[in-house]
Amino acid sequence: MFTTRPTLQGTFGMVSSTHWLASQSAMAVLEGGGNAYDAAVAAGFVLHVVEPHLNGPAGEVPIILAPAGGDVRVLCGQGSAPVAATVAHYRSLGLTLVPGTGPLAAAVPGAFDAWMLLLRDHGTWTLAEVLRYAIGYAEDGHAPVERVGQTVETVRELFETEWPSSAAVYLPDGNAPAPGTLFRNPALAATWRRLVAEAEAAGADRTVQIEAARAVWREGFIAEALVRQAGRPTLDTSGDHHTGTLTAADLAGWSASYEAPATYEWDGWTLCKAGGWSQGPAFLQQLALLPSRAADLPAYGSAAYVHLLVEGCKLAMADREAWYGDAGEGAAADVPLDVLLSEPYNTARRALIGETASYELRPGSPGGRTPVLSAHAGTVVEGEEFSAMGIPGAGEPTVAKDGSTRGDTCHLDIVDRWGNMVAATPSGGWLQSNPVVPELGFPLGTRLQMAWLEEGLPNSLTPGRRPRTTLTPSLALRDGVPVLAFGTPGGDQQDQWQLHFFLALVLRGPVRGGLDLQGAVDAPNWHNDSFPSSFYPRGTRPGSVTVEEGMDPAVIAGLRRLGHDVTVGEPWSEGRLCVVARDPATGVLSAAANPRGMQGYAVGR
Repeated sequence: MFTTRPTLQGTFGMVSSTHWLASQSAMAVLEGGGNAYDAAVAAGFVLHVVEPHLNGPAGEVPIILAPAGGDVRVLCGQGSAPVAATVAHYRSLGLTLVPGTGPLAAAVPGAFDAWMLLLRDHGTWTLAEVLRYAIGYAEDGHAPVERVGQTVETVRELFETEWPSSAAVYLPDGNAPAPGTLFRNPALAATWRRLVAEAEAAGADRTVQIEAARAVWREGFIAEALVRQAGRPTLDTSGDHHTGTLTAADLAGWSASYEAPATYEWDGWTLCKAGGWSQGPAFLQQLALLPSRAADLPAYGSAAYVHLLVEGCKLAMADREAWYGDAGEGAAADVPLDVLLSEPYNTARRALIGETASYELRPGSPGGRTPVLSAHAGTVVEGEEFSAMGIPGAGEPTVAKDGSTRGDTCHLDIVDRWGNMVAATPSGGWLQSNPVVPELGFPLGTRLQMAWLEEGLPNSLTPGRRPRTTLTPSLALRDGVPVLAFGTPGGDQQDQWQLHFFLALVLRGPVRGGLDLQGAVDAPNWHNDSFPSSFYPRGTRPGSVTVEEGMDPAVIAGLRRLGHDVTVGEPWSEGRLCVVARDPATGVLSAAANPRGMQGYAVGR
């Protein structure tokens, strides 16, 4: 069967990520004797350098890890809302939505501490060893991909007139980063060199050094610079200048944490996701709405098949809007996942999937509870306006001149020769999200834009609570043994594209005795926007389905007959998946990466 690339197979180690430099850096760690977690940390920091329009150190990262012989765990690198980030405060500023850019949208940064916990608890290398790849690319330069410069050009006026610290990094000598040239970020390299020096001064033990680095981030020179930046009046998407709410106490009081994954059993597979503070369970709900066996699905790729998945997604995402959120410490029970994933609930919900497309937002009533939605959740935008808001293609952002962005993210998956497996989706802290902190070389994030400025909702802006994130890595087990780690960028589309990939993998035949990873990655993909966007300005497009050119025209015609408002996008424009796998019976490792976007790569041997 023809695919854009082969599914890689080997026994030593496999890496897949959204940028070839991150993939090869991770592979270099494996070749140097490090494990999957050392490699993931090294690759994560490289992604901050080479995909700065898609993630940064002050962003966030959920991580799902499966240590060889151990339990699957979720490492939460999603920071919470600062203590002063109240609905009342934002409303007092005349706001009805959290801005899509600027310090008011900044949660407590979560990515750095999550990477440090992963390295401390599961890695074997020192801080200096894993950071040397990122320091090298920041200090000596790398050839940037086209989207970096395109993003900078989009916000050039903002940088030149309002965010001079960003212009200093991304418009040196007035020129945006260009392919074929070397782009450097000396301020970022200097930050990491100083961090390493201060960590090493704390002692020779690697754990002592990692703890020292965590302290520097939360209370040292990095924390001081982040708080100064949050206090600077900054032009944001509201059109006004605002200061943020982040304080030294917020930084000092937060740390990444571990938790059990949300899981669902489907046709012999166990799918693991982050909990209801993320959109991850929407993947599980979409599975729960399907027949319990793959053999009972409509013909793969048919209009009936796509219709079933689109309509199920609408129901799952309506529940995401009504029920998902972080109600605080120990509040997992407040997101009724047990009911949302139960057979009686899904039998009733499945009956709502009709023979034609639904144009309604229809959350359910788990346990008889009445759903409550934001008053803004019904805001409808038409096709041209929605396109201007930025429907992401290939998981890449479409950025407005004010820096507002939808769907910017990276992803990486790794499996090593010992069977350790990890999936991580770093995002936020984008170069277009906030001004670069001049002392550090990277900006604050904007994840608070996903919280509502209305009280009493599962995802209301609340001090100490995590804004519901779109970031959603996946891990799949077969007979209780980890087999797959996968994920994609793409904002609200992530759990749509991942479901389509997973089902394609299950429904397509094997290749070379193993799963057809690359074939499932390459398969035509699609998404819908029939629910409130997680990104500013939070619009919805009822009945929409966007497919990439290359989908069978007969299927497109069939979807239109079923009432779907179909938009045909560019070729190779839907999804940016990465995946690694391990066959427990043979120990054979495999990997694939998405050709869309022209920068994701899998490597391994």
